[in-house]
Amino acid sequence: MNASLLVRAPIALAPALLFLAALVYGDSYKLVRLRTVLTLVAIGALAAGASYAVNLFAITRFTGGFDAYSRYVSPWIEESLKAAVLMVLIRTRRVGLPVDAAIAGFAIGTGFALLENLYYLASRPGIALEVHVIRGFGTAIMHGGTATVLAMISVTLYERRPNGGLYLLLPGFLAAVALHTGFNFLLVKPALAALATLLALPLVIYLVFQHSERALRDWLDEDLDSKVQLLELINTGTFLDSHAGRMLRSLRDRFRGEDLADMLCLLRLHGELALRAKGLLLLRESGMEEPPLDDETRDKLAELEHLQRAIGRTGMLALRPLMMATGKDIWQLRLLER
Repeated sequence: MNASLLVRAPIALAPALLFLAALVYGDSYKLVRLRTVLTLVAIGALAAGASYAVNLFAITRFTGGFDAYSRYVSPWIEESLKAAVLMVLIRTRRVGLPVDAAIAGFAIGTGFALLENLYYLASRPGIALEVHVIRGFGTAIMHGGTATVLAMISVTLYERRPNGGLYLLLPGFLAAVALHTGFNFLLVKPALAALATLLALPLVIYLVFQHSERALRDWLDEDLDSKVQLLELINTGTFLDSHAGRMLRSLRDRFRGEDLADMLCLLRLHGELALRAKGLLLLRESGMEEPPLDDETRDKLAELEHLQRAIGRTGMLALRPLMMATGKDIWQLRLLER
């Protein structure tokens, strides 16, 4: 039995791990640290354990057969648990780009699949080798793929509306449930389900991942130039004569003079911190060691938070056109704090 396990375990466990390793290796900017990836794999395994308990409870109260339950009930339960983890990561800006969202999502799904497949290995040692092949190349990739789709869609929506509510998670969640349900429908022909999953999901994820990497590189180049120009205008005292400065002056009827002064200070501070964050990303892309968080940067982050509270929600909304406060802009400041 031990020799059989040595053959079956790699088949059941390796495919998802190898694809996750490819995503981590393909991340030019090292947006997700290896320690974080391993933590997310462990959290995904915990989600699988919770899923087992919830499914065990739900299936005893389901009046239909097992096939109907696996198609219409279990995808909602399992994707909900994976979505709960991703919701925390996205809402706290631990991920903010499709690239790191893809890695985080697949890591969670990999952890989920690993525990599920380990359970099958331990509880059904005599099951046919073909079942482990299908679970390793089909079910495991499916779990990682659905979580990745959910993460990438949700991050893209939060990029456009960074202050949006939880409803922005709904499209990605429904897409994940639909993919999971479709896979379970195909399980009447398990080999077909595994082949379709193996051919479709990794390819789509890879193409979107590569596109997102290029988009990130373009954003770095464009936003770097705009932040340098903004700081140059502020430091030379010509900002108020610029188009952005005239927009700030147009707010005089709505805000007090000291509030406008705080807004100008916030624009300068935000620009300086954004440049530092982009510098860290460029260092990572070059493979160079990044400096630790220094006291000056820590003080600037604290001052930025103080200014945001002083200006208030209304003032921050008024500044959004000037700050270009998209999801990426907010995420990059969290990058400094980490």
